[in-house]
Amino acid sequence: MAEYDINDPTDLDIMKGSFNMYTADDWEEYIVEAEARNFGYKNVKILKTAQKKAGIAKYLSPKVILWVLNLVERLDDDEEE
Repeated sequence: MAEYDINDPTDLDIMKGSFNMYTADDWEEYIVEAEARNFGYKNVKILKTAQKKAGIAKYLSPKVILWVLNLVERLDDDEEE
């Protein structure tokens, strides 16, 4: 995953656009996968928050969006291996 600067408006727009591409069903799949891999309570909880806010990134802080996108990247990378 590309390194994003949460203080850069361009990076922030890219992160929000990436976040908004995921639907609630996509988040549910990531939640199930994270629970199966014992990703930890905080990581699963933030994925559930992302599921509730699916498609509306403007209500999440840049730190949360970055955290969630990094989790998604980890889950996707592990799936491919």
